[in-house]
Amino acid sequence: MNDAAPGNHGAPSRRSVLRTTAGVAGAAGLGLGASSGTAAADDAAGAAAPPRQGRTMAGVPFERRSTVRVGIIGLGNRGGSMIDLFLALPHVRVTAVCDPVRAKAEAASAKVVRAGQPAPAVHAAGEDDYLNLCARGDVDFVYVATPWDSHFAMARAAMLGGKHVGVECPVAMRLDELWALVDLSERTRRHCMQLENCCYGRNEMRVLRMAHAGVFGELLHGAGAYNHDLRELMFSPTYYEGPWRRLWHTRLRGDLYPNHGFGPVATYMDVNRGDRAVSISSFGTPALGLAEYRQAHMPPGDPSWKETYVSSDRTISMVQTARGRVIRLEHDVSTPHPYSRINSLGGTKGVFEDYPARIYVEPDHKGHQWGDFSAYAAEFDHWLWKEHAAPPGGHGGMDYIMVFRLMQCMRLGLVPDFDVYDAATWTAPVPLSHASLRAKGAPQQIPDFTRGEWTKPRSGMDSVKPG
Repeated sequence: MNDAAPGNHGAPSRRSVLRTTAGVAGAAGLGLGASSGTAAADDAAGAAAPPRQGRTMAGVPFERRSTVRVGIIGLGNRGGSMIDLFLALPHVRVTAVCDPVRAKAEAASAKVVRAGQPAPAVHAAGEDDYLNLCARGDVDFVYVATPWDSHFAMARAAMLGGKHVGVECPVAMRLDELWALVDLSERTRRHCMQLENCCYGRNEMRVLRMAHAGVFGELLHGAGAYNHDLRELMFSPTYYEGPWRRLWHTRLRGDLYPNHGFGPVATYMDVNRGDRAVSISSFGTPALGLAEYRQAHMPPGDPSWKETYVSSDRTISMVQTARGRVIRLEHDVSTPHPYSRINSLGGTKGVFEDYPARIYVEPDHKGHQWGDFSAYAAEFDHWLWKEHAAPPGGHGGMDYIMVFRLMQCMRLGLVPDFDVYDAATWTAPVPLSHASLRAKGAPQQIPDFTRGEWTKPRSGMDSVKPG
């Protein structure tokens, strides 16, 4: 890796990353080696951790600060709405915004001014201007909400510029990039975190506290998903900035978006905090949904007719943990389906399933009849949801809860609820599910990104309210 300083054009630009990822078609392009299912492929999947280049970031607190200064890169659908949540928080200032589409950057700047803050610096001078934002001296935290292709380069630039960074999912698309982010976080002593992780939903945080209280007994299995019909949005000429999301369906066969489902179940099971995800086996259906939608809705001559879709309409992965637990992950954005993240957890005393929320645990329930999950709210709702009963923002308010808690940890100098090891683990199914599908479902080893720290219990999402 060339660790050029931010602002130095030796660092990779978003455009160069787009070029290098555009041709990804096989395991070799994912940092997995060229093998297609043998023991060599398992070795290439990175089970053996490379030598540590710095000290662990597990349990490392933020530096305490009275005000958190935020720089935002990417001001489209996601970034353009998330800026409102940063502006809603006291002791948080948005000091810089960046987007190659100047109108979006200027609209975000106007929002900051309307919120009563000084006008932020605007970086809109092309695809590489994010490097200059990351080099600024008036930014403590960089928030990245751009197309997936650019996440790695931008997180890298932020940490090299001395900034903590939060990235929309997935945090990177390749296994070697995940290791690079872990190494860079450890070397620079900057946190790199996976945002939009769905761990802060009210149901998710209630299940987390119930799991830790032993309500489900010894945990055995869980499930999470991103089943969300995105066909209309992926073919929309205006919703996304270009066809970047749809084009990933021409490159990778596996689970393109595992974080929403994997993150919550991993927290229930204390993955990286007493347990570890060790392997993944993935299976997928034919890729038919996007082509059928195009046939029905896109006019002749539309650029999409040049595309060949390879990503499975439904990908199902089984993750095994060191303690013998099983996590099922699903991904489907190409067929008709009501929105569901599944969000299930089971143990020796019972099970919870979401969408809709329902529970069956002994001795509270019997007769094979689901119970009322809301009955557990008073005892087990997390303090964040008791303090913010009706939070603003997307995903049912979980986005606000996530931003509030992250900014609180930064202001008070606390250890973050999640870290670079979680980001890498929750994202690893992107390249590894692709490799497993190419290997006809053969298990792929998930690296121990913590390098042994997972055996040590430590704090996580089930936090104690600060005094």
